[in-house]
Amino acid sequence: MNAAGIVASLGWTLVHFLWQGALIGCATALAMTVLRNARPQARYLVACCGMLLCLAWPALELALRLAGNNGGGGDAMVLFAAGLVAGSPIDQGWGALLAGQLDWVVGTWAVCALALALRMVFGLLWIGRAVAHERIDPAWQARIEHMAAGFGIERALRLRVVQGLSSPITAGWWRPVVLVPAALVCGMPAHLLEALLAHELAHIKRHDYLVNLGQNLVETLFFYHPAVWWISRRIRVEREQIADDVAARILGEPRRLALALSELEKLQFSTHHLAQAANGGDLMSRIKRLIRPDSDKLQALNWKAAIPVLGLAMGAAVFAHAAPAATLAEAEKPATANFESCKRPEYPAESVAAKHTGTVTLGFLVAKDGAVKDTRITKSSGHRPLDDAARTALAKCSFKPATTKGKPVEAWTMVQYVWTLE
Repeated sequence: MNAAGIVASLGWTLVHFLWQGALIGCATALAMTVLRNARPQARYLVACCGMLLCLAWPALELALRLAGNNGGGGDAMVLFAAGLVAGSPIDQGWGALLAGQLDWVVGTWAVCALALALRMVFGLLWIGRAVAHERIDPAWQARIEHMAAGFGIERALRLRVVQGLSSPITAGWWRPVVLVPAALVCGMPAHLLEALLAHELAHIKRHDYLVNLGQNLVETLFFYHPAVWWISRRIRVEREQIADDVAARILGEPRRLALALSELEKLQFSTHHLAQAANGGDLMSRIKRLIRPDSDKLQALNWKAAIPVLGLAMGAAVFAHAAPAATLAEAEKPATANFESCKRPEYPAESVAAKHTGTVTLGFLVAKDGAVKDTRITKSSGHRPLDDAARTALAKCSFKPATTKGKPVEAWTMVQYVWTLE
């Protein structure tokens, strides 16, 4: 596939993820609502599955587009398997319009994704620098190694005391490191700091760092979709609750961890998304859960939390139904071709020699005078010479322009050229 086909395939994948992400967000929100009184492990699993779908679905679509040399966006799809909305939200009219903007779509996405990727890399470099240069506390190093044995963690652990940090954070998988604020080492009672470290050990035991890296990857690739950020936030909230439960069970003193979190809340803290931090999630709700474990077992249905997802669903439905109607309303009578003006396209000699065949789908803008004003390839044949020959042939045609209320207007339409060798 040529570069134009790759850009088209990537662009249509990004566009289609708008409704795919809305579907995934709605399904995840529904499942989370049903499981609102279940254990956080169940909600965490649902949210992780939603995040995995946000990566797997567009990845599969992109692979199929590349394998099938299909960069078009007007293919038939079922939007809502449950039967809420059927058909692709991008009809041929939308396809022709969007095809001309795919270069900008992919270019803008690439710039923003690169910026977020660099942010993630700088975060990893900051952690690596902290591990290499920050102070080692032998007493707390020995204590955390002793605690790790109680958690059943056999991997080597490192502890570093960091200036300017306000909450313990954990990073790394094979050789995990716990970064502890110097202010906590000096100012927090040892038994409370030990409770916070137990929370970090729970993250290490559960390999949460790897899941967190996966979250950052999906956030980087699909930063433009609010459903991705909502699902990611739910993962972090549920993960912190699970770590609290594990730490409280190992410590045997839930109230000690609650008191430690209460002391931590008094500090001005920052968030490091590439690491697991004790201040993740809603601290007050976590403290309440530890003190009153039954407080989250009978949660009432919170419709306010569903408003963003309902908005996504309504937006997808409106886009699917209203957008095509608006496109058709622009022209009461579509443009029609004057076939006497269209010459038979010439088969490129190099394509004949290579025995290339294929179908080219072109979107083209018919001006008020009937001339072809612009063309866009919405589905490539897979061979650049065939695509170019089709565009050349189309540019020589003249059309009867589309009309609205009897007056000629510019309008997009589509045509296919089928290249076969007899």
